[in-house]
Amino acid sequence: MYVRDARNRDEVWLLDHIEAMGLDEGSFRSRDYVIAVEEGTNERAGFGRVRLHKTDEGEFCELTSIGVLEDWRDQGVGAHVLERLVDEAGDDGFEVIFCFTATPEYLTQFGFERVSEDALPGPMRDRLESVREDHPDVVPLALDRERFEMPDELRESFKVASPQGGEPAPEPEDTAEDFGIDPDEATYKYDTGR
Repeated sequence: MYVRDARNRDEVWLLDHIEAMGLDEGSFRSRDYVIAVEEGTNERAGFGRVRLHKTDEGEFCELTSIGVLEDWRDQGVGAHVLERLVDEAGDDGFEVIFCFTATPEYLTQFGFERVSEDALPGPMRDRLESVREDHPDVVPLALDRERFEMPDELRESFKVASPQGGEPAPEPEDTAEDFGIDPDEATYKYDTGR
C-alpha cells in the first residue's frame, strides 16, 4: 500500500465515493486529494483532502473528505491518508491544521485536540457553521503539526492491508506482454529464424 496525489483520471472515482459516503464535495478539485492505493492491483482504498481557506484574516488549512472504502477499513488506510495530508499541509507552511468531524476519538489518537468554537479563527468558525448545515453533529478539532503521531499498530497493519482484511493479494506473474513482447510474433532463445 502507498498514498499518492490524486490524478485527473481519479475524479469520477473520487466524486462517486465522496457522494456515496456523504462527505463534503464543495469546491472539488482533484489536485487537493490524496489516494491510498494497493500496489499489486492498483486498487484504490481511501482518500482525503487538504482544503485551504484564503481569507482577509489569513490562510487556514482544513483536512476534509477523508474516507476509506468499507473493505479496507481498520487496516491503517485512513491513518496513512491522514499522515500524507498533514505532511502536505506542513509543506505548505501550516503549523495548525483544522478538522471538523463527528468522530473526534479517531483523530485524537494522532494528536488532534478538541477546540472551543470561540477559540476558532473567524473564517474557521464560519466554515464550521457551513459544515454543520449538512452534518450538525461535527465538532472542531485542531492539530499542532509537530504533535502528529502515527500509532505503531496502524503503521504495521497498513503494510499488509488487503480488501476485507484477508491475506495480501498474491504477486501477479510476469507475462511476455509486461515486457512489451508479443508472444505470437516473438522468437525465442536458440530460434535462428532459418
